[in-house]
This record gives sequence, C-alpha cells and structure tokens, in this order.
Amino acid sequence: MKNMIKTFSALGARLLGFGDDDATRAVIDSACRVNGWFTPADIRRAVRAIACDMLQREKLEAWLADYPALPVAEPRRVLVVMAGNIPLVGFFDLLCVLVSGHGCLVKPSAKDSVLMEHVVGLLREIDPSAPVRLYDGTSPVDAVIATGSDNANRYFRAHYAGIPSLLRGSRQSVAVLSGRETPEQLAGLADDIWAYSGLGCRSVSLIFAPEGYEPALQIPPVNDKYINNYRQQRALLEMQGRPFVDLGCAVAVEQCAFPAALSRIAYAHYATLDEVAAWLAGHDGELQCVVTGCLPHSRRAGFGCAQSPALTDYPDDRDVLAWLAALD
Repeated sequence: MKNMIKTFSALGARLLGFGDDDATRAVIDSACRVNGWFTPADIRRAVRAIACDMLQREKLEAWLADYPALPVAEPRRVLVVMAGNIPLVGFFDLLCVLVSGHGCLVKPSAKDSVLMEHVVGLLREIDPSAPVRLYDGTSPVDAVIATGSDNANRYFRAHYAGIPSLLRGSRQSVAVLSGRETPEQLAGLADDIWAYSGLGCRSVSLIFAPEGYEPALQIPPVNDKYINNYRQQRALLEMQGRPFVDLGCAVAVEQCAFPAALSRIAYAHYATLDEVAAWLAGHDGELQCVVTGCLPHSRRAGFGCAQSPALTDYPDDRDVLAWLAALD
C-alpha cells in the first residue's frame, strides 16, 4: 500500500500543472474533439480536483488508515467499466482498486478515452510495476465495477452475473434551501447545478425551497451544446403549453420530481422540512448527494461542494474499499 501511496502522490504532483504546457494542452484539445461536451476549463478543473482532493499524500494516508485489512493478500483482476459524462469520472474506481492491492483492468468510455489513457500512461511511467492496464476485451476478470445509464446497468447485471460486481446506474442530486442562504451560498449552488454542463450524477437538478422563496441564481457561462439543448427544451415546453421560468440558459419547471431532460431544472416549494425529509427517504435510491445547510443527510454536501467529492464520498453511498477488501 505504501508503494501505491507513493505512486499516486507522484501522479498528483504531475497533474497539478495539467494544461500549463504544450503537451498537456494537446491532450486537452484532443479530449475536447472526442467529446464536444468537454471544455478545456472543465478538464482542468476535474484534473485539479483529483490532484488536490484525492492525491495528496496526507489525504491518502488518512483515508486508508481506516482499512487495516488492505492491501489484500490475494490480488484479483478487477475490471473497471467507466462512464464518460464528465472528465476522468472513472478515476476514483481505478484509485480504489490499486490502493486495495488488486490489479486493475481499465475500460474507459469512448467519450473519455483520451484523458483516461493519458492518466494510465502516467501511472505506468511513474511505476512500471503498477498492476494497471487497458482492457483488451478478452482477458479474464475476477470482479467488475461498472458505471453507466440504467439501460447499461441492466446489461451489466446480465453480462457479469457470474462474478462479484459493484454496479451503478443513473442518479441525480437535490438542493434543499432554508430561504436564508447568503449570496455566496447561492453562487455555490449555481456551480452545483451547472458545473460540467449539469451532466454529473452530483449535479443538482431539483431544488426544494420554502413557500414564498424564489432564490436569485447568478448563472455561470455554459457550454454551447447546453445552450442548444436549452433552446430545444424551451421550444418544447412552449408547444406543450407548460408553464416554466426562463433562466436564460435553462428552464425551471415546478414539479416534485427529477427533470427528464438536461437544461431543465425542477423546483418545488415546501411547508415544513419534514415534508422534504420524507421525500428524500422515499427516493433514496435515486439520490447521489443533497446540497443543504438546513437538513441532516448521510450524503450531504455544502453549497458549491457537490462537484468536489472527498475520498470518503463514495458513489451511491457504497464503500468501494470495503467491497474490494471482501474480494480477498
């Protein structure tokens, strides 16, 4: 494990300057050509978050100190099937597999192959003995971690039925407002909604606010593809005669349910926080995180922090390291 901490700390040091030189700018340009939803600013942000929030030596050591059973005595071959909705979204699973002592076979999404292949290459440069490589589609595997849409999740369940699997489908995030939020908190909420074009499972798409409270959100610059999507959604709602609030780059629709389309933001008013707590409990399987300062929740995030998960903010509230330890 100490070797892996050293390896990932070295990776973090390399990634800190990502985008500051011609070589990494070329990687960014290539990634943006492959996936039009990626922007250079989003890529730099995602890489910086990994370097600063996940790959600092002291953070890695504190995180792994809670898992005395790691590294495992009998390494397995763990396939990681990655999503590609935001830059390097699958990196955390790769990190978990390697620090647990297992070997990692990486199957990146075609939408994020450039960045993930670059990071795997860096890891192998830093430590040629690191048990990580790109999956060739034929090598045997002992276990799998796979993330994708709900349709993809159904395929995963059938395809990997015979081996241990940790599978994830679609989830979304909510914000619960008290009505006393500061301008700084509302600015953070805007980031929680629109960072990475709202494509992440931690992106807020449903807002609960007290009756009579209409928060004023300052909308940050968004991707042109998002603007095109917003125009389509606005036209569709106009044709349907559905009421909505035009936010200039998104449409806000009053409903107590997650919106079905990107660039739609749902909002609902509540009389008591008990109503919201009951709704959250009833929809727990659909939730990734809850941005709020007025309600307790096991996956609560502060305003402006939804897109900066810590090492202990496990997707779907499933402890990945504990699951990997149990494979031994």
